[in-house]
Amino acid sequence: MNKLWLVIQREYMIRVKKKSFILLTLLIPVGMGLLMGLSGYMASKSFDVTENILVVDDSGIFEQGDYSSENVSYTFTKEAIPALKETYKEKGYDLLLHIPAFSNLNSETHQIKYYSEEKLGIATIKVVEDKVGKVFKDYKIDKSDIDRSIYDSFSTDIEMENGLVTDGGEDAADQSGKLSIIIGTTIGAVMGFFMYIVIFAYGGMVMRSVMEEKINRIVEVMISSLKPFQMMLGKIIGVGLVGLTQVAIWILLVILITIGMQFFFGVGSDPSAIAGVMTEAGGGDAQAVMASNEVGDIIREFKAINWLLIIPSFIVFFLGGYFIYSSLFAAIGSAIGDDMGEANQLMLPIMLPVILAFMMLQGVIANPNSNMALFGSMFPLFSPIIMPARLAFNPPLWQVGLSMVILIISSLFFVWLAARIYRVGILMYGKKISFKELSKWLFYKA
Repeated sequence: MNKLWLVIQREYMIRVKKKSFILLTLLIPVGMGLLMGLSGYMASKSFDVTENILVVDDSGIFEQGDYSSENVSYTFTKEAIPALKETYKEKGYDLLLHIPAFSNLNSETHQIKYYSEEKLGIATIKVVEDKVGKVFKDYKIDKSDIDRSIYDSFSTDIEMENGLVTDGGEDAADQSGKLSIIIGTTIGAVMGFFMYIVIFAYGGMVMRSVMEEKINRIVEVMISSLKPFQMMLGKIIGVGLVGLTQVAIWILLVILITIGMQFFFGVGSDPSAIAGVMTEAGGGDAQAVMASNEVGDIIREFKAINWLLIIPSFIVFFLGGYFIYSSLFAAIGSAIGDDMGEANQLMLPIMLPVILAFMMLQGVIANPNSNMALFGSMFPLFSPIIMPARLAFNPPLWQVGLSMVILIISSLFFVWLAARIYRVGILMYGKKISFKELSKWLFYKA
């Protein structure tokens, strides 16, 4: 046991003392936050269309309608289309739009054409189609006998919120409102993606460490005082503790950021009191108060999530998934030399379940209670990614518990399996390894 502890200590200390570990541990949460913010900003800007359009309106309908737009300007002309095709760009317009006359006012479709030197993006086409369609719709309503106010009253916005009911019949706190679901979806996606990255990052770290020691012949010295199983298990546990250290620091940073946002935005204060203070100070407006309240709602929903279930469960699935895949990576690292092409070939069957689980992730988040989600939560090669993604949706506790039991038993089995390969492969040199050869190693006597 003392020798195993020495291996664990060595693997842990040589990594956590590196400047790269410290920098990545501190910068990755910041980088992820910036990436998410930048992605949201770019997504919003992708539909922020700014165009200067020259319009030939043979129908006469669009020109008379309400075509005003914040980012798209429409200029009308009576010039002929053939001549304008050659000159619209010189006149400073981005594209030329031709709206033919209606052949039938009751027609449900109406073809319009545009001319542009560049191929238009789908966002621009959608903006123009929606604007022209709205003007034509308003025109048809005005020409019919339908009362506009009655027609408008037909439209009803439905907001569906869930009020859970306790056994006593009283309403419980809402656990599945839209905001809560959005936050749960985001957390589920982040946790699933994080597990996907962790498996490859730390599993690959174990494999490279095994390969380096084998190539440098260090393992031949170590094997004189250590059993192969102790060496492999020490590496896996040491690197796993490095991962847990990073996860603990990241959780602490998230908590500190949440507390900081709560303090900054004054969450928990009475909104009317905030509004009164801002009004008296003369520096607040309704939009600022609404923005503060929206941020406050998000933070309150974030705090209302069952973190006492999520964090411990996440650590269990983190360790279970890590032990399964890192042991397999260690076995692969012991079986090969310095030929990375051979390593990639042997890694493919290990990587395939991880990739499949990641592909399932989007469907699981969209419907966390589906049969696919249940299967992915129980299958041990998928559950380290799938179940953490479901935790924010409060799955039944029996499913979480059963998934943990299956994962723990499976991780013990895969560690044993990998150790059978490791004990032979770590001292094997100059032989090309195949899956058939690996299967033989499983039955070699110690």
